[in-house]
Amino acid sequence: MGLFDKIKSAFTNTDKEIISPKETEQVSNEQKQPEEVKIEQEKANSYEKGLQKSRRSFTRRLNELFANFRYEDEEFFEELEDLLIESDVGFEATMYISETLRHESKVQNVKSMADAERVIVQTMVDLYGDTNPDHHIFNDNPNGLTVVLFVGVNGVGKTTTIAKMAHQYIDQGKKVVLAAGDTFRAGAIEQLHVWGDRVGAQVVSTKQGGDPAAVVYDGIVQAREHQADVLLIDTAGRLQNKKNLMNELEKMKRVISREIPDAPHETLLVLDATTGQNALNQAKIFKETTDVTGIVLTKMDGTAKGGIVLAIGKELNIPVKFVGLGETMNDLHPFDTEKFAYGLFKELIQQTA
Repeated sequence: MGLFDKIKSAFTNTDKEIISPKETEQVSNEQKQPEEVKIEQEKANSYEKGLQKSRRSFTRRLNELFANFRYEDEEFFEELEDLLIESDVGFEATMYISETLRHESKVQNVKSMADAERVIVQTMVDLYGDTNPDHHIFNDNPNGLTVVLFVGVNGVGKTTTIAKMAHQYIDQGKKVVLAAGDTFRAGAIEQLHVWGDRVGAQVVSTKQGGDPAAVVYDGIVQAREHQADVLLIDTAGRLQNKKNLMNELEKMKRVISREIPDAPHETLLVLDATTGQNALNQAKIFKETTDVTGIVLTKMDGTAKGGIVLAIGKELNIPVKFVGLGETMNDLHPFDTEKFAYGLFKELIQQTA
């Protein structure tokens, strides 16, 4: 069963009558503990609320487009491709969706707006499932200190993301140390200290312009001395010179792996979803310079370009592991493909049921 059918079945009973999401939750949550049910509901609500801007924009524009659907009209397909590109779905995913609709229009004799809408929504939802399947487990270290390296350009929300993750670990009862490895940007060290004070995490740092690799080593030493569970490492985000960036990151990784052979356990690239195609270009550069294990998409609640997840999955084959769906400390969520797709296509999925 594809992701589209899986989501659709959650809103349709055996008689194909639409039932409410609330009723569906009651049925699916009967075997769960009250606290688990509450967490799942809050998570689903966060996705719906956080993706509201993308969902409304895409649904409105797609409905306007399909109102003029003609299965032999080349102009329709060109307008569809323009819409997808403008939604930052990416070139490869756009061409795949467009060609699939062209093919299905002939095979299934699609001539009505409803049939065309069903085909494109199913294609897009299933593509989310194919490019970002829910088997990308966050690689915590079960035998000691978990080391997470954060990379990304300035202004994408990297430091805030580190603080949010630290807050969530601390809420779980874990001890967290932060390493201020961005010694290049003015104010970066102070900013991390402020966040460390707010969330209750120790911060290891040096003066501005100091050696980031030395900060990483000191971070590991202090994390061990304080028997910390997690070490979160900030890094500089300069892209002006890829060679310098690569050398700096490689030096930091050598220090980490020398002290902890299987670390860093995750290298997370933080991207600002509101920048759309620019975020995709940043991801390509960082993929060339370091071994990125996952992506954190920040500010998803502030953009109408939710298609960026498709572009990343289709063109880069890097899993999105976390999404920022708001400004509070609890608004950083592990990526859930099903909840993301439903949050983005809710009305369209229900229209096709």
